[in-house]
Amino acid sequence: MKYFVICAMVLACAIVAGCSSTHAPPIIPSPTAVTVTTAVATATPQPSFSMGDHYLMKSYSFQSDNDTISEQFHVDIPSWAIGFDIIPLNDNAQYCWFVLNVTNMNTGHIDSFGYGGNNSFELHQKYPMYTTGPYKIEMKGNRVKVDLIAAKRNP
Repeated sequence: MKYFVICAMVLACAIVAGCSSTHAPPIIPSPTAVTVTTAVATATPQPSFSMGDHYLMKSYSFQSDNDTISEQFHVDIPSWAIGFDIIPLNDNAQYCWFVLNVTNMNTGHIDSFGYGGNNSFELHQKYPMYTTGPYKIEMKGNRVKVDLIAAKRNP
């Protein structure tokens, strides 16, 4: 009988402690591997200089892909620059673009810059220029406002 009482006490202790439960212990889910992809936009490096006295400083608005504007001016020093700021007029960037062709009238050399399409999507662009003479700029664009400046370049 003594063994019966000892066995009953061990069994009672096991039940109270939860050792005789028929349920499996809860399964703790293992951490799931999460892949985080970060998009990195590469900006076109812009030269470091400021703009001085202006040869041309105007704002233009392009509403359709048929809009074309031309301007002419004369550059008197070889250290000058051209720059533009773009304001898209549509939420969908694929419809907003701008092309600027800068032609040296003495040599016929053409430099092309732009925004959208096959060009950079950088909203603020400026480029150093190095030759004096008469220049003609031709601009085309669609659904953008452009603030253009051609000016002497400060070091």
